[in-house]
Parts: sequence; structure tokens; C-alpha cells
Amino acid sequence: MRSSSGESWHERQVQKEESMVMQKKMIGEHFETLARAPESGRKVVYTFVPGNLNELILAFDLLPVHPEVNALQSGMRKLSGDYIQEAEKQGHSEDVCTYVKCDIGMLKKGNIGPTGEKLPPPDLLLLSYTGCFTFMKWFELLKQEYGCPVVMLQVPYQADGTITASQREFVARQLREVVVPALEEVSGKKLDEDRLKELLASSARAEDDLVYVWESAKHRPSPIDAYFGGVYYIGPIFTAFRGLPDCEAYYRSLRSEVDYRIAHGMGPTTPEGELREQKYRIVVEGPPNWTSFRDFWKIFHDEGVVMVASTYTKVGGLYEQGFRHDPAKPFESLAEYCLGCYTNRNLPARVDIIAKYVEEYEADGILFNSIKSCNSFSAGQLMMLRELEKRTGKSGAFIESDLVDPRYFSAANIKNRLESYFQMLEAKRQAA
Repeated sequence: MRSSSGESWHERQVQKEESMVMQKKMIGEHFETLARAPESGRKVVYTFVPGNLNELILAFDLLPVHPEVNALQSGMRKLSGDYIQEAEKQGHSEDVCTYVKCDIGMLKKGNIGPTGEKLPPPDLLLLSYTGCFTFMKWFELLKQEYGCPVVMLQVPYQADGTITASQREFVARQLREVVVPALEEVSGKKLDEDRLKELLASSARAEDDLVYVWESAKHRPSPIDAYFGGVYYIGPIFTAFRGLPDCEAYYRSLRSEVDYRIAHGMGPTTPEGELREQKYRIVVEGPPNWTSFRDFWKIFHDEGVVMVASTYTKVGGLYEQGFRHDPAKPFESLAEYCLGCYTNRNLPARVDIIAKYVEEYEADGILFNSIKSCNSFSAGQLMMLRELEKRTGKSGAFIESDLVDPRYFSAANIKNRLESYFQMLEAKRQAA
């Protein structure tokens, strides 16, 4: 499809705002630092996004690497298909999480990161177990490849939908007695608790600004897209930068941009420019497809759909529920953060969260993107959708794709389903 200027969707560049330029620079510098780690002597910790202990890692001056972020970046750069096939040649099943296979395939092909530079091997694998069993098997595979030490933080599942005092203390005690000693051994340093508290205080300030950005979607028109745009917004705070001044600066800049759009009645920035006409406000559950991210986004853009709330963009922290990292109680705060991850909540709790989004953001409908290889999100989704339709009175749509396997994204099929869904929403609106 071509625009009036003759450019195709793929040929056009995403309109860059100051915050996007800041984020690109931050990420580029981080991967440059990683590439130089073997020469500089910096130690590297591989860890995952949900329940990550970034402030604790940074307190020891260690460098974090997030394998699932590398996988999604490979998907967006159209490299994941080859990496997945390489992993399958090594004997990994088609049904294995495609993040895992992409990461293993990338490793086998030289471990080249998103900026084209080689990623260093881990000095420590730090697993914060927050509801995704695949993470455990993933790190078993990486341990076989790298032969480095592993430390695991066991986080109890929120089976009853609440965090208890005993759960919080159980995790905090592991942090003090298991994780901190492991980080001290790798880094050769003792923990500086004052430094940890500084990092946690910085995190809380950035979290305040991010919540402001999320809640701006309650405006009409919404100045943000909380799903497609939202995956950019979460980049710094869910990965290597939470706790750092650059992260605070990014969210101050983003908040300022959102304020400007609100003041001028503007919609979110998209690859096609500003989304001016917003016909439908949708709450979405599940990760996006990364291999065809722009095509996926364009389907919604062309229909005038804005995503006003998303569960995937809360996978690294449900800050709008009231949680903030707290320097006054560092270990208890980190424990609560891990316990509160979206993937660590039971299905009724997830339904409650989505139903609240539908009400507070005045959504017209609910969309579930069921990911073929991600059981953490996809298990129970049809039940959740039926319950939400019953509870909210809003119609839901159910589509299927995958994280980074291009074989499981059918643009025509998804587009047909969504067009039918939006026609139904319009018919209901006219009838009302």
C-alpha cells in the first residue's frame, strides 16, 4: 500500500519525537558498552524482564542483558526466522517458545546483538521466577552453552490473587541470603545499600511519570497508543535503565510530549503520522507480533483504532495499581515488585485488571492476541474473554499470531477477522 507521497508503509520512517531519539541513544550506548565488556572488565548478568532486579544489578556496577528483548529485536529486524530454524535444526521442537529458539539460534550464529555488535557471554544467569516456567528451561539451556553460574529467586505464584506478608518476607530473605551473595561474588564488591536506595528512589520517580502517561489515554482523543506505542514507552523502565538518571530524563520528556498532545487535542504518533480520527477505543491482552509489527499496527491505524490500555505493557510492572519501588524498604520493595508481575497473577486477577481497564478507559471493545508459543499469556484466554464479555457487556475479538516466528503471522486472516469485528462494533453503536 502506498501513501499520497508514493512511499510504502515499509519505506516510511516512524516520526521521531525527542523521547524516541533519547531512547535510541540510550539503547545504542548500552549495547556499545556490552560489546566492550570483555576488554573493559565489566561483568555481565543475563536476566529476564518480568520481575527483573535492575536496581540490585546496577548497585554492583554489573551490566544487564535481557534475552527476550534480544529476541524481539531480532524479530523486528527480520532475523528471527533464520535463528528459529537454526534452533530447530539443533533439535528444539516447533512448540517451544519462539523467544527461546530465537535466542539459541542467535547464539549459534555468533550472538550478534541489535546494533550489529557481538554480545558478551554472561558471568551470571539471574533468574527471577515470576510465573513463566519456560524461563527455567531457557536458563538451563544457556547454562549448558555458557557453563556459567546460575542463581534463582523463587517467587511464589499469586494463586489467591493477593500478596501475603509471608510471601514478601520469603522473597526478601532470598534476596538478602542468596541473590546478594551471588552478585557480590561475581562483582567482587560488597553491596552498597545507600547506592541501592538511590537507584530505587530514581525508579519511583520514573514510575510516577510512566503512570501519568498510561492514564493520559483516558482523554478523548487519547494522546497515546498504549499497546503499539506502549512497547516503546516501556523500553527503558523494563530493561537496563530503571534506576538511572537517563531513565528519569526519558520519562520526563515523554510526559512533556504527552502533555503537549493533550493540550492540542492530538492523537498518538504512529508510523503513518498522527492518528487523528479515533473511531474505536480498545483494550488489548497479550503480546504483539514482532516480525510484522508495523503491518500489524497498520491494520488498526487504517480502521481508526486506538489501544487505550494493554496488559502486555504491564508485564514488567503494574505501577498504576499503586506499586512503587521504595528506598525505605529496599528488599521488601524488590520482593513485592517480583510478586506483583502480571504473569505471576492468576486468571481471575487478570480478568479483574482488564475489566477495570475497560471501565476506566471507556473502551468500546476487548482484543485478545493469542500467542502460539507463549503459554504464560495464552493459557485460559478464551475463558477470560468470555468472562469479560459477560462482565463488561463489551464485545471481544480473538486473533492468533506468534512472538517472533514469521510462519505464524497471517496478515490476511487477522485483517479479515478484525474487519468483521469492527463492523460488528459499528453495528452495535448504530443500534444503540
